[in-house]
Amino acid sequence: MNNAARADSGLFHAPRSDVFQNQGTFRTRFNFPGRNLPDRDDHGYGPLSTVVESFMDPGTLIRMHQHRDEEIVSWVPAGVMRHDDREGNELVTDSEHLLVMNAGAGFWHAEETLADDPPLRMLQIFVRPQETGLEPGIQHGPLPDPEPNAWRRVFAPAGSDHPFTVRNAVDCYDVRLDADAGATLPEIEGRDAYVYVFEGDADVDGVALDETESALWTGDGAPPTVTAGDEGATAVAFLIDPDAPVTRQGTIGR
Repeated sequence: MNNAARADSGLFHAPRSDVFQNQGTFRTRFNFPGRNLPDRDDHGYGPLSTVVESFMDPGTLIRMHQHRDEEIVSWVPAGVMRHDDREGNELVTDSEHLLVMNAGAGFWHAEETLADDPPLRMLQIFVRPQETGLEPGIQHGPLPDPEPNAWRRVFAPAGSDHPFTVRNAVDCYDVRLDADAGATLPEIEGRDAYVYVFEGDADVDGVALDETESALWTGDGAPPTVTAGDEGATAVAFLIDPDAPVTRQGTIGR
């Protein structure tokens, strides 16, 4: 589908990203929400910079490295991601847990899968903070159990009463849809929505999305409904304030 084909409705489709890095046992596909829009210079959309689909084979180590001035959320629906850092944390993130690394002025960490771990496929979500040099920190803990065909709030902006927060105006939700079931996106005033289909296929108000495809909604009125195909779907949605102040100085999420 042509990006401009749905411009009148404020719904812009993007096919599977071809920005792919293959480092053997570690592979990444970079999804850039700003590129859903035609003729846009910024690969990000407001504070949402990049949604990275990451694969790690069993027995893979990504050695200690630093991030700065970005908020990195690890959403792990399949497999196990093991994290350690220079603050002494040794954390395991899986389908029941979330990891948020608020890199701020600088945070060092490593990621690993053990030889007997299952293959890992996850999303690493890069949010641009409002300013540089913020206090670094990490959040890790259990997610609430998902309910079928209902959006689950995964993280929220700092200052909210949610256990996982990022320092800019992005709320994230996920949903597991049964075959042919639908769920209307949550509504927050002043927010646009970026929807990514992680598994299966779905329809977003008449726009068909296969696995790993996305849609950006910038329209007025009621938010769109995401409806699964005949095999169900897992989708992630980001409600974004496109006018929020951002810094573009992050290590990856510029």
